[in-house]
Amino acid sequence: MDFFLQMIFSGLSVGAVYALIALGLNLTFWTTRVLNFGQGSVLMIAAMLTAVMIGSGLNMLLAILISLAVAGAVLIISEIVAIRPLLKVSGSMGWVVSTLGLGIFLQGVASLAFGTQAVAFPDVLFSSSASVQLFGAWVSMQYIAVFMISVLIVGLMELFLRYSTWGYGVRAVAHDPDLASLMGIPVRKVVLYSFMFSGLLAGVAGILVSQISGTVDPGFGLHLLILAFIAAVVGGMGSATGALIAGLALGVLEKLIAGYYSPAAAHMVAFVLLVAVLAIRPQGLLGKKEMVKV
Repeated sequence: MDFFLQMIFSGLSVGAVYALIALGLNLTFWTTRVLNFGQGSVLMIAAMLTAVMIGSGLNMLLAILISLAVAGAVLIISEIVAIRPLLKVSGSMGWVVSTLGLGIFLQGVASLAFGTQAVAFPDVLFSSSASVQLFGAWVSMQYIAVFMISVLIVGLMELFLRYSTWGYGVRAVAHDPDLASLMGIPVRKVVLYSFMFSGLLAGVAGILVSQISGTVDPGFGLHLLILAFIAAVVGGMGSATGALIAGLALGVLEKLIAGYYSPAAAHMVAFVLLVAVLAIRPQGLLGKKEMVKV
């Protein structure tokens, strides 16, 4: 029973991080109808920078703030360089290649700057040995902290999108950018801010998941990106609550299958979940069907 509870808690923690990354993907999808496949490398860059700067003696809080600022700036630049020019071409899907290329480029930069070997990630939240007893099982404080921080951020972003002026702007641009522009909404600013917030979310997710794993390397972001993308699709593109539910479910299923059966089989659960949900409900758990006028 103790092992089962430990798998549940660790799955919830990892799943909450998936949801955090998925929310970042949703933000850019809402405003540009583009999925940024370079997101995984952005969260890797934030985690690598944090580990290296803290390792060199820089203040922990300052290192985290600088890393998050870099992540936000990278995504703003990616929108300007790799996405916006291709969106001007009607019907073009070139952004798929350009965002993938951006991710490969960032991975190469990280390998050149920090090396290809894994870097030890410092204890930012709690010591890896710190634990607490819940329902009779000893659970790492890192797992609890990562879960609570991730869920809190997703919840705050959901409220921000629903009730803030910028949130109204995001929803208006997502519905019809041309009409939003005619209504006086600064569409360009809304898009750039959505990419900046997406970068910040990716940076936070990278730092949190590295805290759990204890290491970070230039290639670790791709796996997280794939799982977060699946969480976003299963939850329903455009739904932060759906991404959270799907991310938590995916994390728990992965940990349970890895713990009781095989770690190799755990890698398949995400794709099985994706196919099963899309076969029954193509728009995702909480997604809405889109009406297209022709």
